Amino acid sequence: MLVFPLYAADNEIYVDQAGATLNLDLEQLGAGNIIGGLNSTAGSLTAFDLDGATMTLDVNQIGSSNKFLGDILADNFTGLFEFDGDSNDFTIQVDPTNTYGADGSNLNIDSTGDSNDFTLNVGTAALTGNLDLDWIINGSSNTFDFDINYDGATSYMDVDGDSNNVTFDGSGAASAYFYLDQTGNSRTFNIKQMSTLNNDWLKIISNGSSGTVCVIQNDQGSSTSC
Repeated sequence: MLVFPLYAADNEIYVDQAGATLNLDLEQLGAGNIIGGLNSTAGSLTAFDLDGATMTLDVNQIGSSNKFLGDILADNFTGLFEFDGDSNDFTIQVDPTNTYGADGSNLNIDSTGDSNDFTLNVGTAALTGNLDLDWIINGSSNTFDFDINYDGATSYMDVDGDSNNVTFDGSGAASAYFYLDQTGNSRTFNIKQMSTLNNDWLKIISNGSSGTVCVIQNDQGSSTSC
């Protein structure tokens, strides 16, 4: 494993890991920092590439305008991600090339702050079996765009704040579980479950005024739209 702190205008962490097992703890404090990877800028940072069958990754970014970017290729992967601050960018792909299958992953994302942007793709090229994805969000004007290639996976979101935007696409085989518990005004939800064998489950509890909600369940045998 290579871990390089790079010193440009802000702090940057470069990680390139290959191996069967990894326990990695990363923490950044301040503004304008990067853990990357994917779409990195500033001091031409690349990597944040974790390859291995079994991993535990604990990331804490405290501050504003930070970035957490990269690719994770693993089975039995545990990710603990905590972000405190505003205008942060989280862009992560878990097993986009089906190197390990992304099965048995447990991801926990805890964010406190406003105007943050989260993009997450899990099992991009293959089914992610038994994924457990949990979001605990406190703040307003946040954007969540995430895709799961389901096979018995579950996703739970607890979102508190105004003007939050949730876009979720669940595809794959079957047995998808999605539960959104939201409190706040002016919310926007675009939720799709489109497994080929259906048997999916979806629950939304929303408390607040105004907003737009679109929910589609489609077993790919018939067309539905909002």
